[in-house]
Amino acid sequence: MYARRRHVYFAMMGGCIGLFVLAWGVVRLWSVPAAVAMCLVAMVIPPVAAIVANRRGPDDRWWDDPSGDPQSDEWWDELDGRKGPR
Repeated sequence: MYARRRHVYFAMMGGCIGLFVLAWGVVRLWSVPAAVAMCLVAMVIPPVAAIVANRRGPDDRWWDDPSGDPQSDEWWDELDGRKGPR
């Protein structure tokens, strides 16, 4: 799961860099508004890539899931206020 998200992240960031390079290296020679539009699209890609890369997968543990260690889970439940101290 992690490897696939990492590959998608790097592909999106590569596309972002590619848009910037194409916009100001090639497209601006014919149309500056099109180059600006390409840069605006490229500007949106990094936050979306970060969201995709940090998305929780169906098999990923989340921060509040039980770890399987009863003593550790009891300690964290007590700190979170879920259960009172024994």
